[in-house]
Amino acid sequence: MSGSNSYRLRCSLAAHEMDVRGLAAFAFPDGAFVSVSRDRTARVWVPNPSENQVFTEMHCMNGHSNFVSCVCIIAPNETYPRGLIATGGHDNNICVFSLDRPDPLFTLKGHKNTVCTLSAGKFGTILSGSWDTTAKVWLGEKCMMTLQGHSAAVWAVVILPEQGLMLSGSADKTIKLWKAGRCENTYTGHEDCVRGLAVINEVEFFSCSNDASIRRWMVTGECVQVYSGHTNYIYSLAVFPNGQDFISTGEDRTLRVWRKGECSQTIRLPAQSVWCCCILPDGDIAVGASDGVIRVFTESEERVASAQDLQAFEDELSKAIIDPKTGDLGDIKIEDLPGREHLNEPGNRDGQTRLIKEGSNVEAYQWSVSDGRWVKIGDVVGGSSQQNSKRVMYEGKEYDFVFSIDVNEGGPGLKLPYNVTDDPWLTAHNFLEKNDLSPMFLDQVANFIIENTKGHTLGPAPASATDPFTGAGRYIPGSESTGTVSSGRADPFTGGSAYSSSSAPKATTNIFFPNTDGVMFEQANTTQILGKLRELNNTAPADRKLSDAALDCLEKLLLLVADQKSPEQPTAEQISVLWRTSHWPEDIVFPVLDILRLAVCHPEVNAQLCGGTEGASLCNHLLGLMSPEGRPANQMLALRTLCNCFSGSHGRTLLLGQRDAVLSRAGDLRVVSNKNIHVALATLVLNYAGRLYGQLTEIEAKAQCLSVASTTLEVVHDKEAVFRLLVALGTTVAGDSTAKDLARSLGVNSQISKYARVSDPAKVGECCRLVLDELQ
Repeated sequence: MSGSNSYRLRCSLAAHEMDVRGLAAFAFPDGAFVSVSRDRTARVWVPNPSENQVFTEMHCMNGHSNFVSCVCIIAPNETYPRGLIATGGHDNNICVFSLDRPDPLFTLKGHKNTVCTLSAGKFGTILSGSWDTTAKVWLGEKCMMTLQGHSAAVWAVVILPEQGLMLSGSADKTIKLWKAGRCENTYTGHEDCVRGLAVINEVEFFSCSNDASIRRWMVTGECVQVYSGHTNYIYSLAVFPNGQDFISTGEDRTLRVWRKGECSQTIRLPAQSVWCCCILPDGDIAVGASDGVIRVFTESEERVASAQDLQAFEDELSKAIIDPKTGDLGDIKIEDLPGREHLNEPGNRDGQTRLIKEGSNVEAYQWSVSDGRWVKIGDVVGGSSQQNSKRVMYEGKEYDFVFSIDVNEGGPGLKLPYNVTDDPWLTAHNFLEKNDLSPMFLDQVANFIIENTKGHTLGPAPASATDPFTGAGRYIPGSESTGTVSSGRADPFTGGSAYSSSSAPKATTNIFFPNTDGVMFEQANTTQILGKLRELNNTAPADRKLSDAALDCLEKLLLLVADQKSPEQPTAEQISVLWRTSHWPEDIVFPVLDILRLAVCHPEVNAQLCGGTEGASLCNHLLGLMSPEGRPANQMLALRTLCNCFSGSHGRTLLLGQRDAVLSRAGDLRVVSNKNIHVALATLVLNYAGRLYGQLTEIEAKAQCLSVASTTLEVVHDKEAVFRLLVALGTTVAGDSTAKDLARSLGVNSQISKYARVSDPAKVGECCRLVLDELQ
């Protein structure tokens, strides 16, 4: 920060016609910032060179069909040297603007509900959060991946400095850490919705919540400090460049400045909801509120507002009406309050509040350290929040409130019952669903409830309740195997003197990217497989034993598919017996899976088992065998079978169509400590990458390949698996600039750099250096 002085008003900008919901400092022009509002606009503000204190609107942008709720700045690049502006709205869209035009350059569509938070990272990456409970990663005009795991709206997201790490905060009271699209950690501690997140450094971050607390976290999961001071919901946070001091705003009408872990200054505003804040390059603070006004505060004497403007701000503040039902001031008993003489005593700290009795009225004052005096912050209306105790009967039940909601002018009102112990968002959702109303109104109804019930414990709806649809005036809310590349190469898993589903001789393949041929697991010792099959059949339960005819079918099929020069074709009966037998009990099925693994490489079997509805059944069966609690032998052989499905056109079509489910389940097996599984998993990713090579429109599929490869590299140690994952990464990014940018944003460079020095086997180091060259 620029100094130790207190912040004072620099200017007030009557910026928008409705609530200012988001602010972000903008690199161009110097000292500029962007605001977004419920009035559906985004505006760029620049310092006025003729008046040091004032900002002027430079640019207005329109593109949303409903409220705009968040904004972030995409850093300058060669194409857009002044950077870009991204905004999210209640129309479920993200609009991306430049300074050259008022309409969006492009619109990102994919969320199913309000986009309420945005964060921009390196290489043009955008992270978005939505009421649809998901966060999404975008690059260019494409969604790279969807982060799923929260059980309620995602109110806050932020991209951490360490590439590939992202955070999301939710109404489910948790914060989640994501790396390459997978949840790595969940932080618990907040007792209500998480509303804001802010980066401190590479290993620490802040969070704020509806529980009126701010928490400081280590990325490793420890909450190292809890900050208290706010008396209501906290909506936003911003950190000063020193990485220690920060600011916060919330529903208690305040901007608070925190220095050295303590609240050093509290600035009250003449608006109930202070939605957002940002720190400008010169150290000044901009805040946006529910009255549509942006206020900028400064420590610099040169930029402080004129005496006349300061007085006007103080007068506006003194005329504010404070409802004690918000709970900000506690219960008030007028007869126990002191008189004006109480203001002769100085305050103990900046922002301290005192109530005095002035006749029959109650006035609120706040201590200003910088001015050395008590400043009036409003008149208190109403009495104790405990005075009323009557409840309202509706449909045979008692409620604290029963609101009458007029959906249409002149039409019949709809009743909305509510108890103070209820969740306002769930109540609003149920009300809309019951009355067949658009979910677009969720925000309005929930905030209507919050606005008109704060601080109440019992009693009917306030007479002054403003209807969220058609009420008088503007609605002002209260809150818100190694395998083979071609035939003829030895299978290093099933070779050797004895059949074993876990043996792993040394690999001999040497593939570099882009690899579009695919890697198959084609070789096997048929004598050992048949021997194990007969052995297990002899000990199988009586109702699961195979007949001699069935065993004969499997033997003929195995010998046929193992001999690639055989002119014979598998019969329908052989394929049928194979399919039925693949559902043997899990403890004895693995030799059958080995036959299946080889059989799908045959064109006829590939077509029969991978085509049509049979393909979906095969895929589901293999995914079932790959469940995390399954047997390692079955998991590995199911992975190999999927790899070999890529040998035929029907199998390729099937697996490309089932990509999301297959790679998601396969990726879960990375945590199994089995190098054979790791090699098979790496091969599957490689085969997917090979089929996607040259497909520039398949960026979401490539993003999943990058994600699975990246997260698997964190846990595998087998050099063959590492090598194949490197080949998969190289194949995925080769010839695709968007995929390269995404890989950089996920931190792939730093993640794989350690393999560049590997010399045994040499192919690992060589391949790694080639991938790094691609990502330069």
